[in-house]
Amino acid sequence: MNPRLNTIAMIVSDMDASMAFYARLGLEFTIDPRSPEHAGCDLPGGPHVMLDTEKFRTPFLPGWSAPGGGPRTLLCFEFDTPAGVDAKYAELVAAGHRGIAEPFDAFWGMRYATVADPDGSGVDLYAALPAR
Repeated sequence: MNPRLNTIAMIVSDMDASMAFYARLGLEFTIDPRSPEHAGCDLPGGPHVMLDTEKFRTPFLPGWSAPGGGPRTLLCFEFDTPAGVDAKYAELVAAGHRGIAEPFDAFWGMRYATVADPDGSGVDLYAALPAR
């Protein structure tokens, strides 16, 4: 049997800031009643996303330290229209989040932009461009 990817875990430094950021993208996390350092969100279709604070996760990851440089993994959010990408990018940047790539029309036929979440992880925003 092949394993199934069904959960994405992200280590965050500030649970409240991370939950607020992802709420702007439609993800509603619930704090685990057994630990305020762990939260989860079920996505449509079955995947689950978890937020774990550094304090919660580091005992299980000996030698872990926050990565430096640019993001290695990005969460990607699809929008219905290119205008939706532009509007969400503007909203997130106006709320104080760092823009990594301003909205642009990519050669592969999508409107694309990237912002950083509160811990610097990349979050892509994209929508298909109208057929020409």
